[in-house]
Amino acid sequence: MKKNTKSKKAYAAAGVDIDLGNQVKSGIGARIASTHRKEVLSKIGGFGGLFRAQFKGYKDPVLVSSVDGVGTKLKIASLLRRHDTIGQDLVNHCVNDIAVVGADPLFFLDYVGTGRLNPGVFNEILGGLAVACKEAGCALIGGETAQMPGIYQGEDYDLVGCIVGVVDKKKAIDGSKIKAGDVLVGFPSSGLHTNGYSLAREILFNKLNLPLQTPLPGTKQTLGHALLMPHVNYQPLLKKLARRVTFKGLSHITGGGFVDNIPRILPADADAVIHIGMWPNLPIFELIERRGGVEREELYQVFNMGIGMVAIVSAKDAPKVLEQSKSYIIGQIVKGNRKVKLKF
Repeated sequence: MKKNTKSKKAYAAAGVDIDLGNQVKSGIGARIASTHRKEVLSKIGGFGGLFRAQFKGYKDPVLVSSVDGVGTKLKIASLLRRHDTIGQDLVNHCVNDIAVVGADPLFFLDYVGTGRLNPGVFNEILGGLAVACKEAGCALIGGETAQMPGIYQGEDYDLVGCIVGVVDKKKAIDGSKIKAGDVLVGFPSSGLHTNGYSLAREILFNKLNLPLQTPLPGTKQTLGHALLMPHVNYQPLLKKLARRVTFKGLSHITGGGFVDNIPRILPADADAVIHIGMWPNLPIFELIERRGGVEREELYQVFNMGIGMVAIVSAKDAPKVLEQSKSYIIGQIVKGNRKVKLKF
């Protein structure tokens, strides 16, 4: 028994507190359980999450998966000492990544790596994960918390997640039916979402030397609040709209902006023409564009610039999308070779 105690003290002295980790994880059961669906079979804390593969209502179910992180937005959360929205960012980003093929989310797993575990921060992160999973109907069935001093500095942490969803094979959206004359409809973002923060921090903090408490012109927000706005989950809206219109293609506007993301769904003989200015610009992007000193073309290849999801529909279906949602016609499909053309 004494040998075990010494071992624990030695590990803690090296920067890893096993007992603290166990204590923190022991108090999260209720939050995780609140996200569970009837298909979840595993108990919290097991080696693997069990999910019953029974897909009622699907004729030919296909599993769809994606993995992603939050990026350097974590720096903003740490500076503001607010970590409850970061978990929402992660889940919603992953949900959108599979929503573009028409998939419904099933379950989610997370990874938190840190130099030194802070129980308060961990619980805030987990709270955000649970809230977003519950809202998305996605069960949080597992995760990993790793204390890694020397890899992560101090209480710095990284956050990564993996999602699995399901779609009927015949209903999967693959972009193959996109053709010249189709219309691009954009759905507004809440801000930067989870991409472009390295450039945004360079401009706002290093170049302009703006404090996070700086009032953002034209809003009641501070700069920090605008930068921490949670990533929008578009899946419920897309699912509702899919009952009335046919989505030929969907593109989640993440890292790479319009320029890199939209071509991922285009057929080889099509280009997307986007007319900049067809939607309201968010104040945070106005500030970055006006004072950042970055070429406009690059901004639209880094940031979402106010549009977080793009749908490609027929000209006939476009008015129906506008009627049923807050959205904007932002461009059209023309013959080409799978590129995006920005018209300023």
